[in-house]
Formats: sequence, C-alpha cells, structure tokens
Amino acid sequence: MEFFEYLERGVTPYHTVEQSAGMLKEAGFTELSLSQPFAIKKGGSYFVRIFSTALAAFSIGKKVKDKSCFHVAAAHTDHPCLHIKPVFEIDPKKSSGYMKLSCEIYGGPILSTWLDRPLSVAGMVALKSRDPYQPKMEVFDFMRPIAVIPNLPIHFNRDVNKGVELNRQTDMVPVLGMFNEAVNEEQYLLSAIAKQLQVKKEDILDCDLYVYCADKPVSVGLNNDMVAAPALDNLTSCFALTKAISEAKPSDQIDVALLFDHEEIGSRTKTGADSAVFRTILEKIWNGLGFAEDRMNDAVLSSFLFSVDVAHATHPNHPEKYDPLSRIEFGDGVTIKVSSNQRYTMDPSATATCEMLCEKAGVKYKKFMIRADIQGGSTIGPMLSALLPMHAVDIGVPILAMHSACELMQRSDEEELIRLMQQFYK
Repeated sequence: MEFFEYLERGVTPYHTVEQSAGMLKEAGFTELSLSQPFAIKKGGSYFVRIFSTALAAFSIGKKVKDKSCFHVAAAHTDHPCLHIKPVFEIDPKKSSGYMKLSCEIYGGPILSTWLDRPLSVAGMVALKSRDPYQPKMEVFDFMRPIAVIPNLPIHFNRDVNKGVELNRQTDMVPVLGMFNEAVNEEQYLLSAIAKQLQVKKEDILDCDLYVYCADKPVSVGLNNDMVAAPALDNLTSCFALTKAISEAKPSDQIDVALLFDHEEIGSRTKTGADSAVFRTILEKIWNGLGFAEDRMNDAVLSSFLFSVDVAHATHPNHPEKYDPLSRIEFGDGVTIKVSSNQRYTMDPSATATCEMLCEKAGVKYKKFMIRADIQGGSTIGPMLSALLPMHAVDIGVPILAMHSACELMQRSDEEELIRLMQQFYK
C-alpha cells in the first residue's frame, strides 16, 4: 500500500516532493540546503529540495574516488491539470449565484476527462513574514472533493457524442457550490484556505494552486492486477526512483535520483530538466567530496543516465494507432523507448546496458517505437544528456489513457521498474 499512499498524496509537485522527502528521511537520508555548500562524506546518503517542486537524492559509495562515475536516474513531478489563476474567484453575482474558479490549462490534459469528476485544490501558499526575502511557505491540500466541472446535458447539445471541442476559458470552470448563508464571504476560496491553515486571510500574499482529480487510486480488474489512478504519469517513476535510491548501498559510484518539475510544459525553468540545476547538483556533490573540479567532466562522460517516464501500452480498442512490430502490453515489464529522432534519448551502448541490467535483475522488458506517421511525445532524457553528455536511455512503465484525469497501468510493471532501479543503484 506504500505505492497507493504515494499516488494518493502526490497531488501536486509540492506534495510529490514532500512524499519523497518523507521516504528518504525514514531511510536515514540527511537533508541539505540548496543554497549552502554540501557537507557530505563517503558512505553518506543525502537529499535536497529544489525550490519546493523538485528534489535530488544521492548516495555516495565508501570507495568513491575522483575517477568514479555518477549513476543518475531522473523523472518529473508534474502532470497535466488545471492551474488556478492569480485572481481566481468569479463573482457569484455574475454567475447565477455559483461560486466558480478561473483556471488555465497546465500541459496537455484530455480535457473531457476532467468533467463530472470530484475535484480538489492543493498547492503552495505564501504568507507574510518579518523578512521580505523569506516569506512563510505552507504546502496546502483540502484533501477532499470541493469542486466539479459539470457537463452540458445532451438535451442542449445533441451532437455531444459526435465529439465536442471544449473551450479552455468557458468550459473548464470548476464549480464550488452556491454563494448563500452557509458561504457568504467575499474571496470564498481564499477564506476557506485561511481557515484550514489557521491564518489570517490578509496574511496570504500569494498562492500557487492546482485543481486535481480527487479520485483515489484503486485496484481494478478481475484479478485486481491493474491500477487506476490520477497522475500515473509520472508518479510511477518518482516512486520507483525514491524507493530504489532509499535502499541504495553503492560501493565505488555516486547514485543520484533527480525529480524535476515542469516537464509537461517544456522543462525550461529553474526547477526543470532543461536548466542549470542538473549540473549545479552534480558540481555541489563533487565539490563537497573535495575532488578537483577539472576531473568532474571526466566523471560525467563515463556516467550513465536513466530517463524514467511512462510509456504507451497498446490501446485494446485502437491497435491500429501503434507500430505493428512494437506493441507493448500490460505485464511486459519495463519499456525501453527508442526514437531515431531523439524524442527519447538513446544510443546502442546505453540500450545494451539497460538490457543486461534487466537480465541480471530478472526484469522483463520490451522495446517500443512509435508509428512512423505519428510524432508522439518526448521526455527529459534528450535535454539532460545534451546538457551533461553521458550514456542515456529512456524507460518507463506502460500505461493507458495517458494524460487523462485518471490513467491505467499494471501493478506488476511498477514492481519490475523498481527492481531494475535497485539493480542500477547497486
């Protein structure tokens, strides 16, 4: 149930980082400050939060030298959803008495899947403090459904089953209920947040809030072998990396797990993979061990990177959308993602290494390529291996309904991924 708890609580990047940090602390990892030199030693295990929505964890082998290499695995903490705008409470007088939230679309969700579902709100709240440069930050979650985006009845839209394009501004508006005697405060959502945090509403200076699908992760199928849950893309990878590195006992290498934010919107942020933070973390580790700076590039060039993100399982009702020789089914284990156009990072040496690690750990695996006439998506692998060149390969568990409000996977595939990551970190 540890996996289900992680899925249930990792509702935003802030909460995913909190979940991973908790697992690492329980495993004996020491938390470091991003803005201070890393006070570390050989044989130690550490982690650092990166501006609250990203995280780096690392274990240092007792026999590490300045010619040792990094074993890096990276995933992302964000998922497609609705992001609440800075001015978010729509005046009930202008909306027939309904309390509604103004949102923008984050990433590329399947919009229709967000309608008629229980929704909640979570994120980060910034509060007043004595030091303007150190506002008090509170991770927040209502932890219960508080909103729904209702569909228009078929009686008013007879063509709805032929396909309807949803307008992001007018159709994707969560409804919180009616403005009445029970709820009659202006800034109704802000008031509810202040009440739950037990702070004054006037002390809330800013919020970074997300609407998330409040469906709980559940086992489904005749044999209870599948998992239906929100944000499997990419909580499956974040959990596997956190679980594996929390048990890592390296000898002569430096094991690193990186959980980046903002993959769904391009990664070009201070917490994203397409930034200086990857090199910054490795440099701080290297410098903390007292190794010569000019040796780090040599270490990087001999290092290895797993980019870990979900993969496409073949859809049971639309197999024609997939390459006929490269179909992935539930229970196939770890998917090795291949793209000659480098939408996924790959080279034959890295792929071979991945295959041998799978075989050594007894992990099932299968290679995947997308149809030649479909562009498909991409991952953080190519940008990470471009910023710091090292052998790299893209892998992940296969899922269905990717970018839906609720996605589907096979539980055994997650177990295979964890075993592979454990083998990698040995």
